[in-house]
Amino acid sequence: MSVHHGKEGEVVVGGSAVGELTSFTLETTGDVVESTQMSDGAKSFIAGRTSFSGTLEMHFDEADSVQTQLTAGASITFKLLPEGSSTGDRKFEGAGIITGMSVTQPLDGIVSRSVTFQGTDALTIGTE
Repeated sequence: MSVHHGKEGEVVVGGSAVGELTSFTLETTGDVVESTQMSDGAKSFIAGRTSFSGTLEMHFDEADSVQTQLTAGASITFKLLPEGSSTGDRKFEGAGIITGMSVTQPLDGIVSRSVTFQGTDALTIGTE
């Protein structure tokens, strides 16, 4: 079994890495559609459409040109790279729309930025 340390992860938006990244989350979901016939004794189901969404967390950096593009309503293309960007590393790639962006200003901590996105097409899972 292979495990990976979080420090290996990267996120690339529009061809450039997101600076000051601290974490990311990807969630995929699939609809289930009932296909039961009237004569069936038990319900049956088939797979429906899929979708994905996610969150990017980072230290706020006003000088990072990628971070400044991550505003609500912006369309993006991205790669989520949990293992890093070496040849053969797993990647999750797609397009999406930024659905929200927030900045958190703690009294005794580092200013952070959180960005949420909704996928707009199929998610591609492959390798670098």
